[in-house]
Amino acid sequence: MSLTSETDPPDLRPRLRAAPEQVLAEEFARHRGRLFRIVRFRLDPQLASRLEPDDVLQEAWLAALRRIDHFLEHDSYLMFVWLRLVVAQTIVDIHRHHLGSQMRDAYRELTLNQRELSNSTAASIVSQLLGRVSSPSQAAVREETARQLRASLDAMDPIDREVLALRHFEELGNQEIAAILEISPKAASIRYVRALQRLKRILDTLPGFHGSLDVPSD
Repeated sequence: MSLTSETDPPDLRPRLRAAPEQVLAEEFARHRGRLFRIVRFRLDPQLASRLEPDDVLQEAWLAALRRIDHFLEHDSYLMFVWLRLVVAQTIVDIHRHHLGSQMRDAYRELTLNQRELSNSTAASIVSQLLGRVSSPSQAAVREETARQLRASLDAMDPIDREVLALRHFEELGNQEIAAILEISPKAASIRYVRALQRLKRILDTLPGFHGSLDVPSD
């Protein structure tokens, strides 16, 4: 897992004020790989075959450009954290547009000034994990495995589950997670190790998953 620097260039805001579209385009390109990974993780599987992550990112770019004043008004925001929230809201809007009442979970509105944990995180983790493992191959067994895994994830502390998603699957750093969830970086680190260890114990009881996660020690 590669975590990038969690800081912005010191002259970012002055440059944004002088040339907002150009500088935002540079920043979006700088973070594009990480944002692509988030879209791939969060996008509902029903849509993944119809929508490319690049299509989602194009909509997110336009939304970010419309809302750039919001970023400039809040000196505490990290650019990547802000862009991630814009991308997350874009995914919410796309799910509502394409899936409507068929949505696998009711996403909560993701605002840029308060913590809201998405109800879909457990479903995204299940989809990601089942996509990585070749067995079980039979549909009925696979469905039961998904059900057990989802139930176990739903039983986790919501913040632990979200830290797990942000760190292990979206590959965010502790400072970024802390900013998103309004917890300290140390708490983010502790919660991540705890959640990952619990996930490993869950997976070790399911067919096809034993030893599939590398878990750091305490």
